[in-house]
Amino acid sequence: MGNSDSRSRTPSARMDDGGQLPGGGPRRGGSLDLPDEAVDYPALIKQSSVEQEYGFRIRAETISEQPGDHVTASKLPTVFKWSGAGKEVFLSGSFNNWQAKIPLVKSQDHFYTIVDLPEGEHEYQFIVDGKWQANPKEPTRQNAGRGGPLNNVLEVKSSDFEVFEALAMDIAESTQSKEHGQSEVSERLRHRSGSPPGRYTSQVPSGSARQPAGPNRAPPVLPQQLLQVILNRPTDSRLDPNLLPEPEHVMLNHLYALSIKDGVVVLSTIHRYRKKFVTTVMYKPCD
Repeated sequence: MGNSDSRSRTPSARMDDGGQLPGGGPRRGGSLDLPDEAVDYPALIKQSSVEQEYGFRIRAETISEQPGDHVTASKLPTVFKWSGAGKEVFLSGSFNNWQAKIPLVKSQDHFYTIVDLPEGEHEYQFIVDGKWQANPKEPTRQNAGRGGPLNNVLEVKSSDFEVFEALAMDIAESTQSKEHGQSEVSERLRHRSGSPPGRYTSQVPSGSARQPAGPNRAPPVLPQQLLQVILNRPTDSRLDPNLLPEPEHVMLNHLYALSIKDGVVVLSTIHRYRKKFVTTVMYKPCD
């Protein structure tokens, strides 16, 4: 890294537990010699900790072009996303013969990259902090040639990039769903009667006729736990007479009324503020 030589370098690729690359390459004494043309980048670029471990840096030749660059019709921009944990995440797959690591850019809690891929089926894996992993949230395939490890599988189709075709398909599905919903509503309304059964008239009934049909019921009985009031009760001599005893939680936020006496109604309520209880008593004349 100290010289200015930008010639191609021959990396030693990361191996799995079986001594093979994810693509099923042969094992050659624990490392795999790659062709010189596999990587060709300036040596002055700062290396990450993972790349320093392997002694080389690889950048994506197929990362989507900047605005204005020409993208060939045979390749389509494809988004790759890693949602798991990790500090440095790279991508490698069958589209680059498992010989290059494409860095992913972190955005909030996820890692992303865009790679221009040709149509067809591609297998890939992520390299998370130096460890090869498949994304369990994406489709996978077991590679028998590698002794059973899983690779993520992606099928790139040009039809997925037809914007107008995709919009037309969405509109058709939305219209079909809307028409299906309207037909179900119409079918339910058709079987429903317009008015409840009974005799109808334009005459307003008298007051006696508007009395409830059932017997008048008394109000519900007050629960026993609400009968335990702390006002108008004798205070224990061992307690401070200026302080009320601590109320139960069932007494909070209820309005208590004392029987009217001498033309005055007395109302009280208890509230809790953090660890303190506040009892408010209100006196109001009846007239």
